[in-house]
Amino acid sequence: MNRFCVLLFLLCCWTVPAHALGLVASVDRDQLNSGETVELTLETNDATLFGKPDLAPLDTLFEVRGTRQVNQLTTLNDDNKATTRWIITLQPKQTGTVTIPSLQVGDYHSLPINLTVTQSSASDSELAPVFIEASLDQPSVYVQAQAILTLRVYHSVALYDDSNLTPLHLQDAIVEQLGESRTYEKLINGVRHGVIEVRYGIYPQHSGELQIPALTFSATQVDNQPGNTSTPSAPKPGKMVHVTSTEIPLQVKPKPEDYPATAAWLPARSLSLSETWNPEPDHSKVGDSLTRTLTLKAEGLSSGQLPPLPATDVNGLRRYPDLPQLSNQVTDNGLIGSREEREALVPTRVGQVELPAVELVWWNTHEDRLERSYLPARTLQVAANTSLAADSLAGTGPVVDSDDSTLWLWQLSTLLLACTTLIGFGLWWRARWQPAILRAAQTGPSPRTLLDDIKRACLANDPQATRQALDAWARQQPETLAEMAARFVLLSDALDGLNGALYSETGQYWQGEELWKAIRSIPAAEREQDTASESSSLPPLYPK
Repeated sequence: MNRFCVLLFLLCCWTVPAHALGLVASVDRDQLNSGETVELTLETNDATLFGKPDLAPLDTLFEVRGTRQVNQLTTLNDDNKATTRWIITLQPKQTGTVTIPSLQVGDYHSLPINLTVTQSSASDSELAPVFIEASLDQPSVYVQAQAILTLRVYHSVALYDDSNLTPLHLQDAIVEQLGESRTYEKLINGVRHGVIEVRYGIYPQHSGELQIPALTFSATQVDNQPGNTSTPSAPKPGKMVHVTSTEIPLQVKPKPEDYPATAAWLPARSLSLSETWNPEPDHSKVGDSLTRTLTLKAEGLSSGQLPPLPATDVNGLRRYPDLPQLSNQVTDNGLIGSREEREALVPTRVGQVELPAVELVWWNTHEDRLERSYLPARTLQVAANTSLAADSLAGTGPVVDSDDSTLWLWQLSTLLLACTTLIGFGLWWRARWQPAILRAAQTGPSPRTLLDDIKRACLANDPQATRQALDAWARQQPETLAEMAARFVLLSDALDGLNGALYSETGQYWQGEELWKAIRSIPAAEREQDTASESSSLPPLYPK
């Protein structure tokens, strides 16, 4: 009998250290509602144990929300005791009896733990200190139309500012967050709750059923127990809270069959189309620069979904468009997308210029019907511009047909021209036999100087100075700019680019190197005709 007691004592002495050096698993609670989390703690006193627990067995029944490790060294009566804890936050994936399986760290295994997970009702959620609510503004939308998802997190307890919400990602839809999150308070069952609200605009790209996934909100609950203080670098004391929203199905309807096949698909709650002019075109003249601005606004669509507006391609107007301006405005009903297109229109002839109507087809999602928005046609009365130089429009001036009542004026001018030509020929013949005289000095700058002015202005990318230097040089040429542009394609294209820079707001981006190359491409015999005449020698001393 004594021998048996000794053996039993030795066995106890051998098993107690083994248990002390094992892996002990515990939970903060074993009964919880669906959507709530539980903290699993694995603890060991083996100071020689390294590594982390293998969490792969948890993936079947649990979702691992977080893991942290705490190392602690305790000294008691010159005896050092090292403790290592792994705190794992788990959220069960199903209800009923759920078992946390045995986990392994090194050679140690923990014992399994049973949990009881009950299905939470709406009243249970509202009684919880933190719960989340997700809702859609409508159960079904058209493809590419806007659906608004609203997430509200209610909390009756204080939370630290380390809250986090998982991002919303959808493969078959475009997601836009509608502004920043909002915070306010709400009284529920006599209890004041803080509310964190986040809204998303969802634009499905395919018809069918779109599943809005569950989103998880996590934060640290403030521990109000006295004596719990923490430094900014230390972990915040308190319990980590995780709440998850429910999945929501969204039915996506295809484009209606009666929608025009050639029109861009625009599903919106409302749509407006407007135009402004600067200056007003009521008293426009040839060569004036008229700025026309077309603005398209659609409620329920982003600016990236708005199509380009029809271009103003009208005979009698030169068009110089600017880049479109896109913007989004966040309202209680979602996004209001805006597209603004600005263009400079320059009349090129006298008379009436007809601007066609601008029409846009769209689908009214609020009343579920086809709509058409349009700007009415407009007639511009263009008057002649007497102050416009003959070459300032590069050959685009009006052509006025002669009338029979003014035919005698043309005949008289032709007779005077013939007489002056004969007189001039006689004077030249007479001067041929006169002694040689010095040629009078030419007034004004020489063509070579004017070419240098053009080169300097072009390379400086200054459209205004280039235009002035070009006009001064053209006055000393035997042809107008329009005639030279008609014979040289490079010069014609370069002049169009210069006019575009002068009549639109893109003048600061104009590059003059192309125009200077076009001027240099004109044959030297024609470009330097006056220069050659200046440098020619004096008349011969003994004319024949």
